[in-house]
Amino acid sequence: ALAAGASLINDQWGLKHDPRLAELAAERGVPIILMSNQRDRGGYDGSIKRDTAYYTDVVAEVISSLRKSLKLALERGVPWENLILDPGIGFGKTWQQDLELIRRLEELKELGRPILVGPSRKSFIGLALGLPVEERLEATAAAVAIAIVKGADIVRVHDVQAMVRVCRLSDAVIRSAQGV
Repeated sequence: ALAAGASLINDQWGLKHDPRLAELAAERGVPIILMSNQRDRGGYDGSIKRDTAYYTDVVAEVISSLRKSLKLALERGVPWENLILDPGIGFGKTWQQDLELIRRLEELKELGRPILVGPSRKSFIGLALGLPVEERLEATAAAVAIAIVKGADIVRVHDVQAMVRVCRLSDAVIRSAQGV
């Protein structure tokens, strides 16, 4: 993907399955997104049941998982400034745990790296509100705005134009209030 023009690496396994991705990121000098993902607890094929809670405290365990991924990346030469963290909303968590992650997202800021979230059209929205995927735009906008309020630095979305507006207004309210 880098040879085709990609400007970063997105590792949905947080270096658990292929730590060589960190070496590649270091060698190429590109950022790497490290996701916390326990989906493989149900099998590498992602067969975890969405209603199965594997976490005692989802936020604390995600922080611990991301801390391990950060350590691996740094040990393999990725510069600190090239590390981005993703709590893995929708990956190996129940919909209630996804909501808890968004609610407590600011706790991930203790790790000192930018936080990326990808709530767009996710199943937690459908399960919480009983909506099919094609009717999740407004709820995605709410999740994006709340994530920004709670400390998200980067969002991954499908409906770009609408979400750019949500992000700009959220940033205007939050960042200007913080003197940024």
